[in-house]
Amino acid sequence: MNPQTLATGAVLRAARQGDEPGILACVQALAVYEREPDAVENTVEDLAQTLFGEHPNVFAHVVELHGRIVGIAVYFLNYSTWTGRNGIWLEDLYVHDEFRGLGYGKALISSLAAVCLDKGYRRLEWTVLDWNAPSIAFYRSIGAEPMDEWTTQRISGAAMAALAHQG
Repeated sequence: MNPQTLATGAVLRAARQGDEPGILACVQALAVYEREPDAVENTVEDLAQTLFGEHPNVFAHVVELHGRIVGIAVYFLNYSTWTGRNGIWLEDLYVHDEFRGLGYGKALISSLAAVCLDKGYRRLEWTVLDWNAPSIAFYRSIGAEPMDEWTTQRISGAAMAALAHQG
């Protein structure tokens, strides 16, 4: 991705080594916003390995303003057996409170749509908490459609260990 200067002087670009503390700060702020302030186990070292290790499988775009990461889009590839193509799963989209309303969120998600078009990916998908009315309104404003018939399922922790040992 080529860096893009936004109207405010901020720069939208692919994440690079050294961005890990700013990305983690956004992830932690998102956890607070989503009412899970103690849920983040990720570390700067984990992010460095995941984003920039020998075989990266997670990617990020950032908005940087005056040397500070103020917004992130963290994503990875998924695959649809129906379309026969990859897509992007947007794991986290976050812009610090004081920088909302400046177009950074839209620029971040637009950059992922551009990756999809460039690579021939068919879908850009994510989840949003059902109580998060401002984000839902934003997503509707850019043309996103809810997948109301689908619910996310998760298995982790002790339940995952028990399932794995059932053979």
